[in-house]
Amino acid sequence: MATEILTVQNVKCGGCASAITNGLSSLDGIDSVEVDIESGRVTVYGSAPERKALAAKLAELGYPEA
Repeated sequence: MATEILTVQNVKCGGCASAITNGLSSLDGIDSVEVDIESGRVTVYGSAPERKALAAKLAELGYPEA
């Protein structure tokens, strides 16, 4: 299992974390997503998490990479 760690902007609450988790989980090859609200750190686990695709989805959701 591969892991990608990204730091994103605008993560302020559980609703933000939920939106990120649901949005990234919809991508192919993603098994699980962990969001740390305080640090803005998003850890993605999966068979093939591609950083470029993850960053694009985060930006689309309103949480651009920091």
